[in-house]
Amino acid sequence: MRTRIKICGLTREADVDAAVAAGADAIGFVFYPKSPRYVSPERAAELAHRIPPFVTIVGLFVNAAPGEIEAVLERVPVNLLQFHGDEDESRCRVWRFPYIKAARVRPGMDLIQYAADFSSARAILLDAFVEGFGGGGQIFDWSMVPARMPLPIVLSGGLTAANVGEAVRRLRPPAVDVSSGVEADKGIKDAAKIIAFMAAVCAADQQAEDA
Repeated sequence: MRTRIKICGLTREADVDAAVAAGADAIGFVFYPKSPRYVSPERAAELAHRIPPFVTIVGLFVNAAPGEIEAVLERVPVNLLQFHGDEDESRCRVWRFPYIKAARVRPGMDLIQYAADFSSARAILLDAFVEGFGGGGQIFDWSMVPARMPLPIVLSGGLTAANVGEAVRRLRPPAVDVSSGVEADKGIKDAAKIIAFMAAVCAADQQAEDA
């Protein structure tokens, strides 16, 4: 199984081009105004023109009002929604778009029940619990992930080229999601870090296949 890779929080043409050239499966745009990686619907539409067919465009929202989501969907060719706030399942599925729901992982959290509560989701994205929303580039304890989840997982939270190989070998997630781990600064991606991250995931996949 090849681990799918999403590069999130892109704000510049050069970064979109670098992620696409490196072979990213998905590109994420953040529509949360409090994030340093925020892009407006108009800006995201400009960047989306650079993304070729069969690369998934993901729109990330945090407790967004319906009008905010509508504004994005009217302008940006989004393929998948990603909800990172306190949204319940009904607020996620009402858009009739495939979606993934973020879980802010912390000790004592029942991830199996969380996944059951969002049974209409395509996957559950596992991120570190920090104050506010988003993982803040922090790693959570991977041992808290149950061996058998009811839904596929997307592993996130503090992943870098240095640790993503171990994560992939240990958990064999269908997909991983990276943002700060491939940045030169908040919202500014580093092409070399993107390439190194992709290579680390591919190497871990190959090692798992050979094992």
